Amino acid sequence: MNEGAALAGLRVLDLSDYRGQLCARMLADMGADVIKVEPPGGDGARRIGPFVDDLPHRDRSLFFWFYNLNKRSLTLDLEKPRGREILLSLVRGADLVVESFAPGVLARAGLGWDALHAANPALILLSIAPFGQSGPYRDWAADDTVLAALGGMLYVNGSPGRAPVRPLGLQAYHASAYYAAIAVLCALFARDRDGAGQWIDLSMQEATAAAVEHVAGSYFGDGRIEPRRGTLHWSRYFRVGKCRDGYIMHCTLGDWTSLVEWVAGDGKAQDLTAPEWNDVVYRATHAEHLFDVLDEWVKDYSRDELLERAQTLRLPYATVRQPEALLEDEQLAARGYFVDVEHPELGRTIRYPGAPYLFNGSPWRVYRRPPLTGEHTAEILREARGFDAGELAALAAAGII
Repeated sequence: MNEGAALAGLRVLDLSDYRGQLCARMLADMGADVIKVEPPGGDGARRIGPFVDDLPHRDRSLFFWFYNLNKRSLTLDLEKPRGREILLSLVRGADLVVESFAPGVLARAGLGWDALHAANPALILLSIAPFGQSGPYRDWAADDTVLAALGGMLYVNGSPGRAPVRPLGLQAYHASAYYAAIAVLCALFARDRDGAGQWIDLSMQEATAAAVEHVAGSYFGDGRIEPRRGTLHWSRYFRVGKCRDGYIMHCTLGDWTSLVEWVAGDGKAQDLTAPEWNDVVYRATHAEHLFDVLDEWVKDYSRDELLERAQTLRLPYATVRQPEALLEDEQLAARGYFVDVEHPELGRTIRYPGAPYLFNGSPWRVYRRPPLTGEHTAEILREARGFDAGELAALAAAGII
């Protein structure tokens, strides 16, 4: 089914909650057989909305669907000895385990690194925790907001002189997932070289700090603490302005001559025609005044009209739109970005975001819709353990699966 995919043949056991499920999702997108191991009642992410047609149900969560596309579902009660025994047997045939329990939880259950490594020396264990497996904060709890704050993301987000603003969405969790996936690929390359697995200790706080492009670099490189600048980019070459009917992102890079001639032609250039503005460093140094002039210029323009002409002049302007507007975006449509995924049990298709990357030899694709709760339990246990119908029924009756 996933023949020719970049990670075809890789078996992954995903024990993570929603903080780590995007990492496993990206591996599944590359063709790995990712088994989402969840309690018999279903993973907690299944109870997070929004839900299809606003009808709450563990198999209708759009939140769960996004993070678990392309995976299979195995229900297994890891709080019971028999459940832990079955998981350990599955580990022997796996390449990777992804987990996001609090540090020490798996070890106390007999499923820590030592036990997993003894069962499968080639196994890679990825542990995702707010502050990693060691250090003074290892036992502290943290959600996305705390991680964004301690990673430096929150402090620089907002307007000068005002309180910081929480970043939209779950950016700290996502940054952690991206770095986790990179770490897994590096561990796979290392295993190809020496045949041994390894334990990846992923600190979400460190990953978040690494994802903020300028904060750490400014501090450790120049000893400078970055401030909040509103929509002014830290490079000082971009800022968002308000048009007549929406928002536009100004850019003072690109063809400056074309930009200033356009503004001057509209009689709005003020002092921007002076020769010193031809210097890109001068434009950055005096960015606040420059963008104030440009804001005054665009306030009566239609946003789309402005964008079209800017692109014609090879000026890297962009519009700022509401998320739902992306569904009608011409560029995304031309690239085939959104994909329709069939949900036969609902009798309909659901549109999903598509590939976050483009591989020539092993293109991104949908292999299966997100799984129903425990949908593949019998299939997986027959494959891995050879359980027959009677054994599966006994496990179900005991609440193990």
